[in-house]
Amino acid sequence: MEKKKGVRGKIILECTGCVRNSHNRVSKGVSRYITQKNRHNTPNRLELKKFCPRCYKHIIHGEIKK
Repeated sequence: MEKKKGVRGKIILECTGCVRNSHNRVSKGVSRYITQKNRHNTPNRLELKKFCPRCYKHIIHGEIKK
């Protein structure tokens, strides 16, 4: 049977500082987190302040397309 697509979906958060400083968006050094969000409560893109091990500081991680 097919898995039903629920309200909660997996999203990928990517460090905005690493993306801004690198020329290649798909480089190995970009910090990424995988989390879930409720699509009904937050329909727009999610931004959270998380720790980036590459930048060595807490910085905003924004939702990216899959």
